[in-house]
Amino acid sequence: MQYLRPAVVLLLLFTALTGIAYPLALTGVASLLFPYQAGGELISRDGKVVGSALIGQNFTDPRYFQPRPSATTAPDPNDSSKNVDAPYNAANSGGSNLGPTSKALIDRVKAGVEEKRKEGWDGALPADALTTSASGLDPHISPENALLQAPRVAKARGLDDGKVRDLVLSHVDKPWFGVLGERRVNVLLLNLDLDAQH
Repeated sequence: MQYLRPAVVLLLLFTALTGIAYPLALTGVASLLFPYQAGGELISRDGKVVGSALIGQNFTDPRYFQPRPSATTAPDPNDSSKNVDAPYNAANSGGSNLGPTSKALIDRVKAGVEEKRKEGWDGALPADALTTSASGLDPHISPENALLQAPRVAKARGLDDGKVRDLVLSHVDKPWFGVLGERRVNVLLLNLDLDAQH
């Protein structure tokens, strides 16, 4: 009994410190120093929030650049015991967990290759054009992926191919400090800029 009281007191103390005070302090400091980032990097147009730079959106119109495939799901409205595909469902973040030998993954990638070829994609296809990210919410694609989509977007909008390619290249984010991360293009920002310019 002599050890129980100090153990309970320490448990409550450290729960309050590490579970409440510390997270609140970090959130407060982040909100003061980095309000845009702490607020979820929300993007507004005409006073209306249109998305976040951190969470991908499902663009399907050929006039827009499309994100990488998403494996997120949602409960089936007709049968709650089943799930249905719900690309970029932020309430259910997660990858497909399909391994490289999975028949379902192989079939999905083959179908993706056929679809891209029908759309006119030539040459080697970037992995991010065919596979999902670990979160299913990745807002970025590779510059190679975006450049392969440029002819389709230009044709759908009646624009010069070169201008659309230049717009893509102007949106390429380089690795942090030149070494951390990959070159990438934020699909939402690129599409918003495309709408604003054309």
